[in-house]
Amino acid sequence: MKALIIAVVLTAMADAAQAAEAFRLSSADIPANGKIANDQVFNSFGCSGKNLSPALTWSGVPEGTKSLALTVYDPDAPTGSGWWHWVVINIPPTATGLPRDAGAAASKTLPTGSRQVRTDFGAAQYGGPCPPKGDSPHRYIFTLYALSTAKIDLPADATAANAGFNIHSNLIGQARLTGTYGR
Repeated sequence: MKALIIAVVLTAMADAAQAAEAFRLSSADIPANGKIANDQVFNSFGCSGKNLSPALTWSGVPEGTKSLALTVYDPDAPTGSGWWHWVVINIPPTATGLPRDAGAAASKTLPTGSRQVRTDFGAAQYGGPCPPKGDSPHRYIFTLYALSTAKIDLPADATAANAGFNIHSNLIGQARLTGTYGR
């Protein structure tokens, strides 16, 4: 009996690990743990990038996912609370990626029903990396969330933190990609 219980537990753990490994986020524009290119860097605050959101692709969306959300966060920003660079909610679970520059203001290339939320730059659009000059390279964590709700309903002026609360309240799974940038 004890051996059977152990076998069942190990099988469940293996199935859970395999499901978690299957959910992946990647980008042709940003190598995993690699340097973010000037095309994705902000164009202000002393930076002179093109401020184009990267092309992203994903696979292995967990079963039961009703929508997806994407955030880009810099935990190394010298604010005491990090910096939100991009937030997209209500991405259909059938979507398999976002094209380059989908994060432009009033984007026409986001999947139908998707919505950008105001970031720490003050606008509902992608804002690329631009850490303070002389800082060690910052990490930019792209996280794709699988959610148990079909829609996150937020007011037009909602903050990234408000979106984050709703994302985490409906979380099924997540996939991450980290890029770095310093100047």
